[in-house]
Amino acid sequence: MPLLQFDVIEGRKPEVIKTILDVAHNVVLEAFGVPERDRYQLVNEHKPSNMVFLDTGLGFERSTQFILLRVFTSPRSDEQKQLFMKRLAEELEKHCGIRGEDLMISFISNQKGDWSFGFGEAQYTTGTL
Repeated sequence: MPLLQFDVIEGRKPEVIKTILDVAHNVVLEAFGVPERDRYQLVNEHKPSNMVFLDTGLGFERSTQFILLRVFTSPRSDEQKQLFMKRLAEELEKHCGIRGEDLMISFISNQKGDWSFGFGEAQYTTGTL
């Protein structure tokens, strides 16, 4: 049940956003083995002046195609996270032309009891899921 929150500079066409989201979901399926309908994605668009995204001293430049992705999820192994990061970078470059230096990913772990998928019920805790 990962929730993917994308922060991007405004101006991408809707079909480009859709492709980014579809690519990301396919990688979630591959890396985490979640069900097909376990898809939760949110895109926040910002004016260029409202995003600062340097390279932490790694020696590369970012472009206006930059994506900051936060992945809210139950704990995942380092191997799963590394597979996700690698495959997402590869697939975004292949399908969207987004360079690896324009992708920044952060994982935020939580527990299954932290989620309610509707009706004010913690479905993982109650056993519904």
